[in-house]
Amino acid sequence: MFTFTPLLGARSSSPASQSLLELDGGVKVLIDVGWDESFDVEKLKDLERHVPSLSIILLTHATPAHIAAFAHCCKHFPSFTQIPIYATSPVISLGRTLLQDIYSSAPLASTIIPQSSLSETSFSYSSSNKDDALKILLQPPTSEEIASYFALIHPLKYSQPHQPLPSPFSPPLNDLTITAYNAGHTLGGTIWHIQHGMESIVYAVDWNQARENVLAGAAWLGGSGGGGAEVIEELRKPTALICSARGAEKNALAGGRKKRDDMLLDMIRTTVARGGTVLIPTDTSARVLELAYLLEHAWRKEISDNTSDSPLKKTRLYLASRNVGATMRYARSMLEWMDESVVREFETESSNVSNKQHKRNHSKQSTNQDRDNQASGKSSTPFDFKYLKLLENRKRIEKLLSTKAPRVILASNTSLEWGFSNEIMQRVAADPANMIILTEDYGFESKERKANESLSSTLLRWYHERRDGMAMETGLDGQNLEQVYTGGRELHFRELQRVPLEGRDLLIYQQYLASRRQSQNFSRLSNGTNLETSADAVEETSSTSSSSSEESDPERQGKALNTSAKTARFNRNKTELTKEVLGVNVLLRQPGVYDYDVRGKKGREQMFPFVNKRRRGDDFGDLIRPEDYLRAEERDEFDGQDMRDIDIRKQEGFGQKRKWQDSGLQNENGRHVDGPNKRRQPGKASSNEVPANGPTANSVNGHSGPEEEDSLGESEDEPEDTAAGPSKITIKARSVEVNLRIAYIDFAGLHDQRILSMIIPLIQPKKLILVSGNASETEYLADDCKQKLKTSIVDAGGKNTDYVFTPSNGQTIDASVDTNAWTVKLSDALVRRLHWQNVRGLGVVTLMGHLAPTTLNESAEEVSRTKKLKMLKSELEESRPNDIPKALEQAPALAPILDVIPTNRISATRSVAQPLHVGDLRLADLRKILQSTGHTAEFRGEGTLLIDGLVAVRKSGTGKIEVEGGGLNLPEIRTRTLEGSFYVVKQKIYEGLAVIAGG
Repeated sequence: MFTFTPLLGARSSSPASQSLLELDGGVKVLIDVGWDESFDVEKLKDLERHVPSLSIILLTHATPAHIAAFAHCCKHFPSFTQIPIYATSPVISLGRTLLQDIYSSAPLASTIIPQSSLSETSFSYSSSNKDDALKILLQPPTSEEIASYFALIHPLKYSQPHQPLPSPFSPPLNDLTITAYNAGHTLGGTIWHIQHGMESIVYAVDWNQARENVLAGAAWLGGSGGGGAEVIEELRKPTALICSARGAEKNALAGGRKKRDDMLLDMIRTTVARGGTVLIPTDTSARVLELAYLLEHAWRKEISDNTSDSPLKKTRLYLASRNVGATMRYARSMLEWMDESVVREFETESSNVSNKQHKRNHSKQSTNQDRDNQASGKSSTPFDFKYLKLLENRKRIEKLLSTKAPRVILASNTSLEWGFSNEIMQRVAADPANMIILTEDYGFESKERKANESLSSTLLRWYHERRDGMAMETGLDGQNLEQVYTGGRELHFRELQRVPLEGRDLLIYQQYLASRRQSQNFSRLSNGTNLETSADAVEETSSTSSSSSEESDPERQGKALNTSAKTARFNRNKTELTKEVLGVNVLLRQPGVYDYDVRGKKGREQMFPFVNKRRRGDDFGDLIRPEDYLRAEERDEFDGQDMRDIDIRKQEGFGQKRKWQDSGLQNENGRHVDGPNKRRQPGKASSNEVPANGPTANSVNGHSGPEEEDSLGESEDEPEDTAAGPSKITIKARSVEVNLRIAYIDFAGLHDQRILSMIIPLIQPKKLILVSGNASETEYLADDCKQKLKTSIVDAGGKNTDYVFTPSNGQTIDASVDTNAWTVKLSDALVRRLHWQNVRGLGVVTLMGHLAPTTLNESAEEVSRTKKLKMLKSELEESRPNDIPKALEQAPALAPILDVIPTNRISATRSVAQPLHVGDLRLADLRKILQSTGHTAEFRGEGTLLIDGLVAVRKSGTGKIEVEGGGLNLPEIRTRTLEGSFYVVKQKIYEGLAVIAGG
């Protein structure tokens, strides 16, 4: 069984992506925890409802659309951090910097408490004036908490199958296997292959097949350098393909990547030649690497060319983001995840530097200049920028924009709703010499204005409207460049500010916290007891099953597990447990109950419940705490911490009481330091903070900039403007007159119409599910795939059933594999006659037998257990009340057994059994095998392999292999092939296949 439910992103213009996969056995897999720029907590309600039943979580990209809600879920959703999470190393590192940038730049990321929650938990709010809605914020996670959340993620590498661990409240995964493949689009982006039983699921949302400057293409055809014409075997013919539909109606730019890069540089040249500023909104940690790499190398090329008078030589290049220093630091250590061209560039640069140092070390003269050059002769990575300056401080940006000069600024975020891009846009919008270059379509559907659309969507709508005309500039290659005028239209900004809570607002927040703390404590207490009880029950059942045949009854074990599952479901729904659900556990779970009727009960229901508290341990014994065994002189300090007071000085958990003097963290001297909830002094910096760009802002990348950068580096680090403790948000509207030009160049790095129509038919999925796209794109791609895949069949009722699904958010579809499986027991005599053959690491066998019905367990060891069940049945019939169902009267479960065919039927079946060839032989593999044995093999025409000039091997479109020619008894053939080339070729073909027969 396989059901799929899109929680966010299906048939919607919102880029957020959340998908839920439910497999056989109750295994639930959540893929992505995305969010959009609204940070609306109501959009996470469906996700919160499924958290108590999730088995594992998979993450695909380090973008807000795929990972923005991760920290919020870890902080505010109980038991979310107990679920195993898997992602690639770049997604973990870059996602950490992304969320740290979001929570330090966007106040709305803390999320506003819904008005319904405040009214339910606070009488003060319900009795107050509701004309002005109160926007109280939840406490945002600190940078340390975000880092701890990402430390919980298990890193994976590409193309390495992995069997994940289940969550504590998940059923067994039953050999679930996940494999990550390169998706392009972002560094570490992932296409997930999920194998569970007969289900082979490929989850591919937001991928890019084309190679870029930094990123390699998706792994469909073998990845970077693969160049194959077929999809790799691991991703071919899945039972279900979950694919994104974004870009299905978009045509690729003629000229490919080079044309796109040249258009961007030409747009910049035309603007800086007028002395204007170019603003390019980008993200924090994903697509910014492609833009930064492109612009840095373009500046290097232009400045090194002494013959040109390019305007880029006098233009400064900046990258503004609060945490961009950490992003680039991580990027320098992940070159193996990038395209091969980036790796070759680094290797070439390293070899050049080592050769220069070798010559300097062996030179006889050592001048001061040589020593200076040698000191600076370090191997630089492609992300050691020379001309791109990093800005992580608002004051430096204000100083930069206080003077008018030609400059190019990359700033986060793409939506323009938060981050430095919002502030820079307000400063440069009024100057007609400036220009903003949009790099993504931001879910654009039509020219009609939508409610609550982002600033970037508004600008893109203006670009397509072209109400005030368009300027046509000319690039270096003579190509026309479209730049749209804005004509003084007004753009509405929102100024967001956190304000500390006071008076009645603080009382409302305290009442909300008290109610939330009470519900969480109740849920934690009840869930913890149930988990311990169910775990002990399962362990005790497994430990006593070998000694007691009565306790090993699978029916009773299943009943115990069903009781635990029902109890957990009642706890999640916070409803009162009935006596029928609790069973004998009612003596422990319900107060005032001291008696329980055990007549007619079996197994555990006949005895008083007992919960054995298990001690934590492993294969080597019980787990111990080393600090419990320290000597007196060692107790004062262990690993740099005072072990006697570590439990007192550690940060208290949510909802726990603490003393006033212990409200903050303490250092080794016993003094309080600034904790996550400690308000910082405006003019005081923490002693343990280190600027991301080093001691001074001018030391970034080891290059000293011109006078403008020197003046920018003089400013000190600005204090955090976020209010510590309980706070609310105030929103002020501001209108800005816009006169700059608007340009659009697609740098999203996503698939387009041509790529989708080419790759999906090559994958040949049995079922196709389309998500992550608006309604128009989804319907267009669905119609195109129905024609090319021809997946519609006629069901039993005579109706056509399409296997291309286009679900909406919250809609569950059944995409199970269309095969049936039966349980068949093989007799010992038949098993001894099986002859296994290996085909590419798989064992293949064919068999014929005689089916006969039998019970599942008929061994001699279980005869005594059967007799006991019959005796128990007779006793219960005498003492059973009328209200107890007759469950024991059901017939035992039967299963067919396959035995050796009787002698009188062998002659009738011998004519039916025909030899069968199993396997798929590729002509390229056959060519390599024959060449390794000394034969000459070369391709002649399409699908024809010629061996020794005598034997031709052809492979038809249906996979049939034809061999023509021969070399037997020819004197010119050398003795290396004694049996002739014809027989040698057939022998190699048979070695690559498994020839099996039913006899």
